[in-house]
Amino acid sequence: MKEKIRPIYEELQGYLSQTPLLKDPHDSSDDSSLWEQYNQVIEELNNISDKNYDRFRITPFSGGDGYTFIRLLVYRNKLGGLISRLHGEYFSDEPTPFSGMPSTVITQTQQQSQSFQIQMLLEIQSKIDEKILKFDKDSKERGFLEKIKSSLASVKNVTELILLLLKTGNDIGLTVEQIFNILK
Repeated sequence: MKEKIRPIYEELQGYLSQTPLLKDPHDSSDDSSLWEQYNQVIEELNNISDKNYDRFRITPFSGGDGYTFIRLLVYRNKLGGLISRLHGEYFSDEPTPFSGMPSTVITQTQQQSQSFQIQMLLEIQSKIDEKILKFDKDSKERGFLEKIKSSLASVKNVTELILLLLKTGNDIGLTVEQIFNILK
């Protein structure tokens, strides 16, 4: 069955790759070949698989003046949903068919987030290195900066950084205003 479904699966991926990206969620098309061809593929899929994929069919909207159209967002969603469904039913042992799958997006977002955090910590460390020399060796301010600098490696996000700044400042006896003045 898998090899009978494969050509349809590949054809659907081809349609998705050729569908323009949306500039507006209300983008539409009046090209009837778009939904007619797609619905014919669903009919073929139903016949080959002995399953019913009719819920993925596209029903065009008809305007009062005889204008017939589909929303491209609906088309992309149904097409992507059908591809994902076929992947799960027949091809789950293969790589995901397109890069927009949630796991790819999550991984990319995590990498971007980690890069941002590293960049943020490096900037803070640079700022501390710049400020630390402006204070006497035995001052509260210098002690605060040295303690923050030595603890930066354990910071995983902005919330932890803020907590570190406030807790360290409080432990040393600095007010929030003094911490702000040290870092500005």
